[in-house]
Amino acid sequence: MKSIEVTAKTAEAAIEKGLIELNTTKENVDIEILDQGSKGFLNIFGVKEAVVKITLKKQFDKEAEEFLNKIFTHMGVEAKVETKETEDSLNIEILGEDMGILIGYRGETLDALQYLTSLAINKDTNEKYKRVILDTQNYRAKRTEILKGLAIKKAKRAKMFNKAIKLEPMNPYERRIIHSALQNDNYVKTFSEGDEPYRRVVIEPKRKKA
Repeated sequence: MKSIEVTAKTAEAAIEKGLIELNTTKENVDIEILDQGSKGFLNIFGVKEAVVKITLKKQFDKEAEEFLNKIFTHMGVEAKVETKETEDSLNIEILGEDMGILIGYRGETLDALQYLTSLAINKDTNEKYKRVILDTQNYRAKRTEILKGLAIKKAKRAKMFNKAIKLEPMNPYERRIIHSALQNDNYVKTFSEGDEPYRRVVIEPKRKKA
């Protein structure tokens, strides 16, 4: 993060000078007054200028937007980025006509973009880790509903035939959806097996108590 030290007759003047130099506003910086300065005797003898240190705050939203726009340019994709930032996360919505190329097979491309964006905005900072949630055309919500339906369907099959059902390999986010959908089921339990990227959820009937 960029920092500058600025001197002026007063701390207020130094701050104003620094904001102009950084082309920003007070909301986007951290200000540390290093020396209040002194007017001296009769404003002539012993005059000492004030010194302030101004540091630009980490702007997660702008960095994410710049990073994604570069990727879109290389991919030849026309898209617009909208961000909504909270204390812990950065929600990013990608807007465009045909976003299938950014979603990819079962969201693999979207997940990759989300991961890379997270790496890009959280590097070189001492600030709290910012979780990135990337979505387009409401894909995340639609995929969640599909997975919940799949979980219920496979759970019924596991109960009907009294045997374990192994699902296809999924990423951690999708596995959590399956586990969550069946966590209160009285007849089946779930667990994950295998190594990434082939780790999968197993739906298994619960043993009846003797």
